[in-house]
Amino acid sequence: MGKFIDLKAADGFVFPAYVAQPAGSPKGAVVVLQEIFGVNSHIRSVADGYAADGYLAIAPSTFHRVKPGVDLGYTPDDIQAGIALKAAVQALPAPGVLQDIQAAIQHGASAGKVGIVGYCFGGLLTWQSASALSGLSAAVAYYGGGVTAPAEIARQARCPVLAHFGEVDQSIPLDGVEAFRQAHPEVELYIYPANHGFNCDQRGAYDAAAAKLARERTLAFFGRHLG
Repeated sequence: MGKFIDLKAADGFVFPAYVAQPAGSPKGAVVVLQEIFGVNSHIRSVADGYAADGYLAIAPSTFHRVKPGVDLGYTPDDIQAGIALKAAVQALPAPGVLQDIQAAIQHGASAGKVGIVGYCFGGLLTWQSASALSGLSAAVAYYGGGVTAPAEIARQARCPVLAHFGEVDQSIPLDGVEAFRQAHPEVELYIYPANHGFNCDQRGAYDAAAAKLARERTLAFFGRHLG
């Protein structure tokens, strides 16, 4: 359904983004932020899903500044490679990949209001984008690793935010989720009886019921704020 195009950030850096077009006139745009595995087949299918729901979907490669063409699976070796790439991205001088995400938001603005959704590392970037970037009308973070760190909790979002967490997520303890909830009562927050990565049907942690409910809530949230 989609194809890769090149986008240009404010500093002139050119990077690829997977773009999926809706069948009719778009009812807005959704920027889809990858996990630590690149814009792989799963993230492309997520973008296709938002396009099928009527949105222009844009999935920028947030690893391109440190390594082009990242398309990993979910083996232990892939996970280790993804963790190393995430660390390399986080070590970039500010604003790092946020300027690439800003370019994706600007591309989406041609379709109307722009929302953003991210998974895992993309969930953290979604929260950072909601607090630092312009042009967003809604943000949805799925199990954002690092979102519950004090420095991230201190951020204030500029747009409405929805956050999904897993109850048995070993990488995001519930006490951190509760601290985030206490600090941000304005955030619509849900906890599911599921593990980290529960939305990804290519991972062992996939939970169909949690993924379905979280997606329904996400689409309703976008419907309210991007309409």
